[in-house]
Amino acid sequence: MRIVIAGGHGQIALRLERLLAAGGHEPVGIIRKPEQSDDLREAGAEPCLLDLESASVDEVTAVLTGADAAVFAAGAGPGSGAERKDTVDRDAAILFADAAERARVRRHIVVSSMGADPGHEGDEVFDVYLRAKGAADAYVRGRSGLDVTILRPGMLTNDAGTGLVRLEARTGRGPVPRDDVAAVIAELIETPATTGLTLELISGAVPVAVAVKDIAGN
Repeated sequence: MRIVIAGGHGQIALRLERLLAAGGHEPVGIIRKPEQSDDLREAGAEPCLLDLESASVDEVTAVLTGADAAVFAAGAGPGSGAERKDTVDRDAAILFADAAERARVRRHIVVSSMGADPGHEGDEVFDVYLRAKGAADAYVRGRSGLDVTILRPGMLTNDAGTGLVRLEARTGRGPVPRDDVAAVIAELIETPATTGLTLELISGAVPVAVAVKDIAGN
């Protein structure tokens, strides 16, 4: 499968690219900075230079054309201000979904955030972030031309993955290694029976493949 990943140089994305490449897939990572290209190639991914904050829907559609799946894993990052929460975490996610629909790439995974809610109240930057993510999730869920699964991990860590998770509609808060988030995304891409679901993810006691299979069967 050819899989296009927005936010291709992110910590989860690089892990995902390695997993996909090792599994015989063709990951393509969208990046903003040319100097990030070598890191993607090292991970087994094809780098694609494109700024989702300024790109047109036609430009993004061109990148997605011919892909089998799309993953939105971009984010403005913890050091960014409120404005970029809207331009990246909301607007870029919406742009990416519109382009995927135009390119007829049905399988669509969104990496969101636990607590994302367009009606979230508060004036802090993190409050803006949760509203932006929530608004993007609501928009993407409404695209009839996409088979969408939204993943909302708990507190991300750089601990080594255990391969054991808790994946449910509601898990409650908790930590989860980025390794395990990437592994769950890789499974979700190939599990279209999870279409329409919004799932929370934390560390747990169930192997990743079993957890995805179980939630798909519910």
